[in-house]
Amino acid sequence: MTTVEIVYRYAAPPTEQVALALACVRDVYGIRHLSFDGEARTLRVEFDATRLNAAAVASLVRAAGLEIEEDLPQLAAPAPAAAATAA
Repeated sequence: MTTVEIVYRYAAPPTEQVALALACVRDVYGIRHLSFDGEARTLRVEFDATRLNAAAVASLVRAAGLEIEEDLPQLAAPAPAAAATAA
């Protein structure tokens, strides 16, 4: 599994209808997490790149009704802290 995060800047805050539609996007196989930052007007989507690509994720977000202004650079999600060093 290759976890990728993509951040979208949106034009207007999501309405209740858009928020409900985005909740359904979470049920799509490969979508791991959605989070909003109201101050920055961004939506961060964490997804499995072996199941979906950036274009498919953008299509899902747009189909939910969120007006995307721009895609910010994709980031690889940090590796889990399971391999922490022992003291």
